[in-house]
Amino acid sequence: MCIRDSYYFKDALGVARGLHEMFRNSDIIFMANTHPVNVHGQVKTTKTEAAMEATGLVWALYRHHFGTLPVAVSGDFAPLDIVAAWTEDRKTLTVAIVNPTEYEHTLTLALKNAQLTGAGRLWVIAHSDPMAYNEPAQPPQVMIEEQQLSGVSNELSVLPLSISLYELPVR
Repeated sequence: MCIRDSYYFKDALGVARGLHEMFRNSDIIFMANTHPVNVHGQVKTTKTEAAMEATGLVWALYRHHFGTLPVAVSGDFAPLDIVAAWTEDRKTLTVAIVNPTEYEHTLTLALKNAQLTGAGRLWVIAHSDPMAYNEPAQPPQVMIEEQQLSGVSNELSVLPLSISLYELPVR
């Protein structure tokens, strides 16, 4: 008999907030690790199937799309959790937002020494049920959705119960 833990969407929100805390303290935290398969893993397997856990989606999203040069974020955005970083070439600002509430929010950016181009991309992990999870051999309940953006202004929309990662080119 094999007992497996499932990681729910609410756990993914917590993982994202934990990553945000590490990013905010990247001057003293230089490495974080996770066990990627089964027990406390990001991938759950059976003998013939595999599924990316909701928590694993967060690790994948940030690994592939969040910038590398931290940007200070100031203001009171509670209950949202927000971090930002430049890409290494400083041509793109990435903004990650965790919304643990059941309400949509609008965030206003005030950039210094940069101007948005009006284009961008958005990746969202969201689900109306905090207890949603992915199971091997079943259609995924929690996924990363990508959107191309145009007409981006200094206001960003944040869906309820979501992890949003904006990629915003600047001039």
